[in-house]
Amino acid sequence: MTPELPRTLVDYLTHSRVALALATAEDDNHLLLVNDSFSALTGYVSDDVVGRNCRMLQREAPNVEPRARLREFLARTDQASVRTPIVNFRKNGTPFVNLLYMSRLRGIDGTTRYFFASQFDVSRSQPELLAEYDAQLGHTLGRLVPIASDAGIVVEGTLMTIANSAATVAQAKMMLAEIDFATDA
Repeated sequence: MTPELPRTLVDYLTHSRVALALATAEDDNHLLLVNDSFSALTGYVSDDVVGRNCRMLQREAPNVEPRARLREFLARTDQASVRTPIVNFRKNGTPFVNLLYMSRLRGIDGTTRYFFASQFDVSRSQPELLAEYDAQLGHTLGRLVPIASDAGIVVEGTLMTIANSAATVAQAKMMLAEIDFATDA
């Protein structure tokens, strides 16, 4: 955690039940903090990942389309948020399909100061669990907006980026089947 992070923002993100990470908006977008829900999902604790780019979770997975979407999001400062399934690996090497949601946290001057990210394992999920996660993420974003605002930070992006839950789960299962096939071959 870096000292320039507003304490109220850190406290809120740390105590959220949703798996969350916060990264810099400069250099290699290294992680500044992850919460306990992130650690429970990935197996990585804060000391494992802070200071590193979260792409380390991808290992050697091709992730061609998700990586292209993430690169576009990072390059286009007018794009407020992105949501994409991406193959990640837990610390123990187990693959999972992460439904990654990222949005910009901007200073009052309009510059992107941080990237906010939420993770959810849709590998073997049910559409109703994804709907519950979407509701929790919506609640998290709703509560984050005034907390960030008090610290002079504007949260960009809305849940309009959320796609059909059943289609997302089906896509995740296909991605995981491709990984399982590749490891069996």
